[in-house]
Amino acid sequence: MAQWYVMNKRADFAQIAQTYGISQILARLIRNRDCESAEEIRKYLHGSLEDLYDPMLLLDMDRAVEGLNAALREQKKIRIIGDYDADGICSSYILLRGIQSLGGEVDVDIPHRITDGYGLNERLIRQAGEDGVELIITCDNGIAASAEVDLASSLGMQVIVTDHHEVPIIEEDGERKERLPKVVAVVDPKRAGDPYPFDGICGAVVAWKFMQAAGIPQALLEELIEEAGFATICDVMELKDENRILVKEALRRLAHTQNLGMKALMEVSGIRGEELGSYHIGFVLGPSLNATGRLETAKIAIELLTCTDRMRAVQLATELKNLNDSRKTMTEYGVNVAKAQLEGAPIPKVLVLLLEDVHESIAGIIAGRIKEAYHHPTIVLTRCEGGLLKGSARSIEGYDMFAEMSACKDLYTKFGGHKMAAGVTLPEENLENLRNFLNAHCTLEDADFTETVHVDMALPFAFAGRDLIDELSLLEPFGNGNTKPVFAAKDLEVCSHRIFGKNSNVMKLKVKDAEHRPAELIYFGDVQKLEQELTAAEQELTAAEQGGAMQGGVRMTVAYYPSLNEYRGVVEIQYVMSHYRLEEIRG
Repeated sequence: MAQWYVMNKRADFAQIAQTYGISQILARLIRNRDCESAEEIRKYLHGSLEDLYDPMLLLDMDRAVEGLNAALREQKKIRIIGDYDADGICSSYILLRGIQSLGGEVDVDIPHRITDGYGLNERLIRQAGEDGVELIITCDNGIAASAEVDLASSLGMQVIVTDHHEVPIIEEDGERKERLPKVVAVVDPKRAGDPYPFDGICGAVVAWKFMQAAGIPQALLEELIEEAGFATICDVMELKDENRILVKEALRRLAHTQNLGMKALMEVSGIRGEELGSYHIGFVLGPSLNATGRLETAKIAIELLTCTDRMRAVQLATELKNLNDSRKTMTEYGVNVAKAQLEGAPIPKVLVLLLEDVHESIAGIIAGRIKEAYHHPTIVLTRCEGGLLKGSARSIEGYDMFAEMSACKDLYTKFGGHKMAAGVTLPEENLENLRNFLNAHCTLEDADFTETVHVDMALPFAFAGRDLIDELSLLEPFGNGNTKPVFAAKDLEVCSHRIFGKNSNVMKLKVKDAEHRPAELIYFGDVQKLEQELTAAEQELTAAEQGGAMQGGVRMTVAYYPSLNEYRGVVEIQYVMSHYRLEEIRG
C-alpha cells in the first residue's frame, strides 16, 4: 500500500497572498515548489525573457563564438552532429537555422541509433572528412568523445562541443579531474567551476544560447525559443528558473507557430494550438519526434522541421505519427511480455529481464513502465549481434543505478548512465552473473518498494471550485520540477462507479463528501484493479449491514486535481483522481 505524505512547508502565506494578489492556497503551493525569497516568487509568477541569463557567462562561450566567426569568415564547411532524440533534433535545428542566418555553409548529420549508437563515432568523423568538412559542432553530445575528437583533429577538422551531459571524471596522480575533449571550445554548464547560474538546461537551450551569443537576428532567436522549450519538456528537464520561462514562452509561441512541420505534426496528432500544453509535447508530439530515432532515422524529423512545402510537411508528419503508433504497439507488447515473466514467482529486489523479439530501441521505455508498475529497479535487455545483450535500466529513489551497476562493470562491454538510468551491453553468458550480483548486493528493504504519494495539502472539494481552477493556471506549465498540485479529500462516500472509454480504461465515480455534497471523480489508472477492489468492498459492506452494523456506502480518501470538463457546450468541474485509499470497513 502506498505511503501518503502531506507537505508542511512554512511561510507567511497571508503576506505572500497579499503581496502578489493570489490566494493563500496558491501561496502554499508556490512555497511547496521551493520558492522562498521575494525574487524567486516574482520570477516564478511573472518571469520573462529579460530574466534569462547572459550566455557569455557559460565557460568557453567566447571561444565558441570566436571559432564559429573564424569559420564563417574563412567560408569553411560546417557540419552539425546532433543526437537522435527530441533534444538532439531540436538542438541540431537551432544551430542549423542560426548558422544559416549568419551566412554559413552548414549541414546536419545525426547518428543512427542501431548502427552508430549515441553521439560522435568514427564513421561520422570519417564521413565528415570525406565530405570536406572543416568544422564540426556537436550538440546534445560530445562531452565524452575525446577519442573521436582526436580522430577529427588528425583528419584536419576543428571541433566545437556544445552539450549538457555530465563531464567524464578520471583519476590522475590520485586526484579526480575532468576529462575534457581537446577542442576549440567546450560549452557545457555541467563543467566544474562554470559560473553560469543554472546548470539544468538541455542541449537545445545550450545551442540556443550559443546562437544568441553569436548574434543571430533577434526575430529568429525568438522564433527558435519554440524548439528550445519543446526540447526542455521532452528531455524531462526541471521546469525551474529559466527553463520555466523558456517553456512558458515556447508554449505561447507554438500555439500559433509558423513552422510548417510543427504545424503539420500538431494537425495530424489532433492537437489545436489553443489547447497545446506541456502534456501534449511530452506525451504526443515529442514521442513522435523520438520515434524516428528509435525505429528509422532522426533525419526525417530534421526534414520535417526544415520543410517549406505544406503537402510534404503533412506527409512527413503522418510518417512520424505512424512510427510513434508502431512504437506504442511494440511497447505494449514488450510490457506484457515482461509482466508475464514476473507472474507466479517471488519478485526479486532488482529486476533483470531478457525480452526476446523486442526492439532494442524501446528497452528503456519498457524498463520505465515496469519500474512504475512494480516500483523496483529494472533492467530490460534485448538481443543484438555477436551474442551480446543490450539494454536500459531505470531506477527508483534510494537505489543509485549507476553506482550499483558500476560495481560489476567487468561484466559489460559497454556501460554508462547516472543514478536513475543507465545503458549497458554485455555478453549473454554474463546475464545470470549480473542478475545474481545486483540482487546479492542490494540493500533495499521492503519499505523502499512502496510507492509514496506526496500531497500538497488536504483540501475539501468545496474549496476547489472554478476560482481556484482558474488561479491554478498561474502555476503552469507543469512537469518535472514543477509538478501539478496534488490535493487530498477524505471521508468520501462512493455512490456509483462505471468504466468507459474506447479501451475501457477510464472510470467515473460519483461521490458525496462528509457534508453530503455531490462530486464527480475521473480516474485514468488501473481501472480494472479499482473495480475489483470496489466490488469486494461493497460485498463486505453488504455483509456488515446484514450483521446489524450501520453503514453508508464504501468510503475512500483520494488524491486529486480539479479541472474543467466541456461536453456539448456544457462546462462542469470534475476532479481527476491520481491515487486512492479505500477506508477499512468496520462492522
